[in-house]
Amino acid sequence: MFGPLQHSDVDQASLTPQASQQLGGDTWVVFHGGNMGNWWKSANYVGEPRRCYPEQNQRHREVRGHGAVLPSGSGGAAGTVPAALWAVTHTPVSCSAMLGPAHGARAARGHHGSDNKEHSCVLGTEDFLPLIIIRFPWQLVKAKVRRTIEEALKVWSDVTPLTFTEVQEGRADIVIDFTRYWHGDNLPFDGPGGILAHAFFPKTHREGDVHFDYDETWTIGNNLGTDLLQVAAHEFGHVLGLQHTAVSKSLMSPFYIFRYPLSLSEDDKQGIQYLYGKPSEHPDPTPTQPAELPQPDLETNEITNVEVSALQPDACLTAFDAAATIRGELFFFSSRFVWRLRAGRLQDGYPALASRHWQGIPSSVDATFEDPLGNIWFFQDSQYWIYDGERRVSGPTPIVELGLPASPVQAALVWGAEKNKIYIFSGGNYWRFNPQRRQVDNIYPRAMADWRGVPAEIDAAFQDELGFAYFLRGRDYWKFDPVQVKVLEGYPRQISQDFFSCTPSSNSFR
Repeated sequence: MFGPLQHSDVDQASLTPQASQQLGGDTWVVFHGGNMGNWWKSANYVGEPRRCYPEQNQRHREVRGHGAVLPSGSGGAAGTVPAALWAVTHTPVSCSAMLGPAHGARAARGHHGSDNKEHSCVLGTEDFLPLIIIRFPWQLVKAKVRRTIEEALKVWSDVTPLTFTEVQEGRADIVIDFTRYWHGDNLPFDGPGGILAHAFFPKTHREGDVHFDYDETWTIGNNLGTDLLQVAAHEFGHVLGLQHTAVSKSLMSPFYIFRYPLSLSEDDKQGIQYLYGKPSEHPDPTPTQPAELPQPDLETNEITNVEVSALQPDACLTAFDAAATIRGELFFFSSRFVWRLRAGRLQDGYPALASRHWQGIPSSVDATFEDPLGNIWFFQDSQYWIYDGERRVSGPTPIVELGLPASPVQAALVWGAEKNKIYIFSGGNYWRFNPQRRQVDNIYPRAMADWRGVPAEIDAAFQDELGFAYFLRGRDYWKFDPVQVKVLEGYPRQISQDFFSCTPSSNSFR
């Protein structure tokens, strides 16, 4: 995968991994170094060299030039193999010793496969490789993700006999999943930033698995997040058996550089054809793709460059209408705009129009929260909307159907150690809400006096990762202790100063 490096900083020294770690047995993970840029991420790839490769002869070493692996001191180029075939470090002599002629592993064992498969570093037993997608990123609708995955695989199928088809169930050679933190392979993700994805080489215990970090800001076709097309195409190269190359501008370079259009370098092409052969002159008909269910709102809302506008409000002077923790990030809403904070820092490109994330969202938001199932609820006046990620699944719907009065909701709070209690505030009262039943509990409403020290009228509320609740009114906020069940000493404080690093102001609303 990709190492953190700015394009202008690329040099040969930066291409050297910091370290390799053996995780038991023969599995190796290579972590890459370099200078961290604004959106350059490190990642790793996984393989078991001893199953795919014979032990390295100490007289041999990797030559990290234009695609050659030569005996130490050799001056010739006979038997060279594309550099994309080789790992950057800790990799013994490659599959070349077992593959035979340079027409590829599949050519060597017969186009339809044979027992030689057990002695080569290729995926599957046929040229037809089914794939399945387990989970999807929240920022993008499923149809767009599917098209992007198809495009990423196409760069490899265009130059080989391989065909890829998504299946909904049954056996799959490639298993794609967007997952979080610890997810069952002893290679945990680390939240936003850092590791983007990892893939398992052929002949490893999880061959064909490709995991993407669910918490990344996945985008398509722009550089304000992590471009799914380029990361996916790179990972598919690994899952098919390719390793990193030092050849510049190659897709299998260990460094992520945002560039379009996506294409293979000659080195990438030679590497994949060495393993799988060239495309057939008379290709078989493309297998029928499974019918895709129609989905509403197929237009996605990936973040694009936000035009500088005089209408954009200044966070230092703004009284926010709503706030919520969504997918582990803090969002503030005011009028049509949204601010996005990750790890306490305002993200580039914000404030942005909220409609860039959620098409069809009302022009202003009174309250919002993310329920335990990951659905995002928005309230405005006497109606509510529900989104699955950035895709609207329902709304507008009258809030009276939830058992609430027709008056506007002022705030919503996800509360409790398990974050499974949701409270809705309006008119000096509050209700406990069950999103599964879509009804408020019948012992409510209750008076705001239960929340000791919190004003009767509030504009927004949210809970942090430590369990503290924050109540906003005007440009001030109150921090509520879940243990003492009251507001902490020293509050209210200014939102602008503590969340947006603004100069303290005397013009707060209290």
